[in-house]
Amino acid sequence: MLLSVIIVNYNVKYFLEYCLFSVEKAMKNIEGEIFVVDNNSTDGSRDFFENNFPQVKFIWNIKNEGFAKANNMALKMASGDYILFLNPDTIVPEDCFEKCISFIQSKNNSIACGVKMIDGSGKFLKESKRAFPSPLTSLYKLSGLARFFPRSKLFSKYHLGYLDENVNHEVDVLAGAFMIIPKKILDTVGGFDESFFMYGEDIDLSYRIQKAGYKNFYFAESCIIHFKGESTKKGSLNYVKMFYKAMSVFVKKHYGGTSAGLFNFFIQVAIFFRAALSVTARFFRRSKAVDNCLNAEISNAIIAGSREDFNDLSVLFQTCGINKRAVGHILAEVLADPEQKAFSNKMVEIISAKKANEIIFCEGQLSFKKIISILPYIPQQIDIIFFAAKLHSLISSSNKNEAGNFTLKENK
Repeated sequence: MLLSVIIVNYNVKYFLEYCLFSVEKAMKNIEGEIFVVDNNSTDGSRDFFENNFPQVKFIWNIKNEGFAKANNMALKMASGDYILFLNPDTIVPEDCFEKCISFIQSKNNSIACGVKMIDGSGKFLKESKRAFPSPLTSLYKLSGLARFFPRSKLFSKYHLGYLDENVNHEVDVLAGAFMIIPKKILDTVGGFDESFFMYGEDIDLSYRIQKAGYKNFYFAESCIIHFKGESTKKGSLNYVKMFYKAMSVFVKKHYGGTSAGLFNFFIQVAIFFRAALSVTARFFRRSKAVDNCLNAEISNAIIAGSREDFNDLSVLFQTCGINKRAVGHILAEVLADPEQKAFSNKMVEIISAKKANEIIFCEGQLSFKKIISILPYIPQQIDIIFFAAKLHSLISSSNKNEAGNFTLKENK
């Protein structure tokens, strides 16, 4: 067997449905297996998936075992030559796995591989490529200095902001959202360290891969969507504390001594500043939420897909009471134009003419690969929604700091 895909789920069933749908398409020409380990979700995931995706091997935990332990459960059962650890809130293009495996094979199967990631709005995710968290690099990240100097070799070292995101690079750390690793490497270094409950376990595994004489590579030639923020809100103070705890475990384990002491000091300072920023941001988000409620109105949506998709969605909005109306249509054939700049200009014209505030991408005549390639060209003020006729919902996620949204399709 060539590939084993391992996904840990917790309360994101509709995003997981899209993930599995895309994974099965990407495995069309690959001999492989898919594991989903559910960490005692309370959103009805078990009932939802019991009779769906019959090819997937589900493991239903009776308590939340954490990310590391849950992945290791499936790893013990996996028989693929390559192991992919994948988050449930992702969508992969159809050729993703084949390209990644080919790249690893070109490096004599002596590397682990991560990919370029964008969020649901098409924005590049900096954690696609990272350095190991020294006390100073962690301070710069958590204090927000890295955000103000995104290309600095000093302040942005953690996210390697000075490296071109469109070029393959050897890096220190691979993101746990997508790590594809030859099984022989995992047999040497072991799986995830279960002393990490959430966050940091990918950094630890990446470190052990390097220490064993292998390399980690950021592979820019394949790009996935990682919606993020579905299980934990990345912008919250709780996230900062969880990240700090995980980094503390990592530093004590691999550095120790003076470095651990300095790390703890710097991170406490960073948390103080981040807490102040979090309180301020929460106030403005609350004010914005109130404004949105007061000014709620029907969304004007452009449908990008086939004529059948346009007709289906138009009927769906009316019959299911969905607060949207289809005001424009872009045929899938138009989106096949390889000239992205021309497409971007055309999109801006249509959005302006139709006074649209949403675009709904329809999987079908449009492949996931094509949709992913288009997202970075969509104006940031436009909400992006994903639709697949065979699935139960429409999903969206405006940014990494907020939980995503889903709209159910009744009578599915």
